[in-house]
Amino acid sequence: MTTDQEPAGRREAAFFDVDGTIARTTIVHYYVYFRRRRMAAIWRSLWQAVYMIKCAYYLVLDRIDRGRLNIIFYRSYAGLPVEDIKALVADCHEDVIRPRYFPDAMDCVAEHRDAGRHIVLVTGSVDFTMAPLAAELQVDELIAPSLVESQGRFTGSLTGPPVGTEEKARRIRSYAQDHSIDLSASHAYGDSIADLPMLETVGHPHAVNPDKSLAAVARRRGWPVHRWPVVGADKVRTS
Repeated sequence: MTTDQEPAGRREAAFFDVDGTIARTTIVHYYVYFRRRRMAAIWRSLWQAVYMIKCAYYLVLDRIDRGRLNIIFYRSYAGLPVEDIKALVADCHEDVIRPRYFPDAMDCVAEHRDAGRHIVLVTGSVDFTMAPLAAELQVDELIAPSLVESQGRFTGSLTGPPVGTEEKARRIRSYAQDHSIDLSASHAYGDSIADLPMLETVGHPHAVNPDKSLAAVARRRGWPVHRWPVVGADKVRTS
């Protein structure tokens, strides 16, 4: 780990997107899990089948404007009880996120941590869903959006701008300034063209299982491209 005795501006960091980069997950996975857990078993399959139709709209919107997608998608949480949803977070991590880990991502995080770099997760998924992962990976910082809470329920609004595209880059630069991080010597990992601004903030960008657009950029610029498969939770490195 870095120490306060390190020269200012010489610290390094590794910034990781989560969904699609550390695990084969999306913001939809977590919401569907929470909703299904609160339903009687007889209704779960029917609700999910109908909800998948709505997901087609989300997919189209994601390709147009991921930030706008996040704002619209998180309205789905409006009215859900905060305490009940947060009580399911540990189970969601075990049932949804852990089985979808990319073991190579776990190893990569561990290697950067062992090299003394700050480990920072930068994700559009809301903070409470990411908390168990952040704790497991022993990260130095979790950069994630928060949902507004009122009278024990979520309002469906974010407390600030969605953490995506340019906002990811802005938050990384802010973190670097606050912690004397040398971005030119730092690394960043992302899977989508929406992560491009984030990847461009560092000297060592990495494309992980990239979509077609990001793969094309990585190829033109000579960035490393990683193909990380999901192998299974039993092979995941967690320390």
